[in-house]
Amino acid sequence: MKEYLIQFKPFLLFLAKFFVTYLVLTFIYQSYLNQFDEKKFEVDGFTQIVAEQSKVVLSVIDSQSYTLPNYKEPSVKLFYHGQWVARIIEGCNALSVIILFISFIIAFTGKFKQTFLFIVLGSLLIHVFNVLRIALLCMAIFHYPHYEHVLHGVIFPLFIYGIVFLLWVIWVNNYSSYAKK
Repeated sequence: MKEYLIQFKPFLLFLAKFFVTYLVLTFIYQSYLNQFDEKKFEVDGFTQIVAEQSKVVLSVIDSQSYTLPNYKEPSVKLFYHGQWVARIIEGCNALSVIILFISFIIAFTGKFKQTFLFIVLGSLLIHVFNVLRIALLCMAIFHYPHYEHVLHGVIFPLFIYGIVFLLWVIWVNNYSSYAKK
């Protein structure tokens, strides 16, 4: 048994770092979300920021884009060309995707400064692409409402997860402690 532990030590360390980081960050995020009362339809601050930033991106094309609180569920209504096209909920803010990204980077850690900078810059990049993703999704749903399921359920998740995967590949191949081996 000890032989297997020694043989698989790098893999087991990777798993331990990943799951500990993921659990700690998820706990922190859930603690943050628990401050908001879903029964009163309160939306967390970060989701509101994402909705507002998505509106700003849409405003470049349609100056009449706007957001409104949703009084029937904890979400923000996003309007494009005067039409309600999307509801921005907590799951749209990409924080859970960023937690997954950070957990992977820490599991494949490198030098502290590089790891920290890559996490910060990667998280910002994911956030920016998520806001662009929401804006593009709103425009696509407005013009092609009959493709909403495919756009929301397939195409645009591939967009955000593709960015995360690309960042992981860049990290592992260039900056992680395994890149040199």
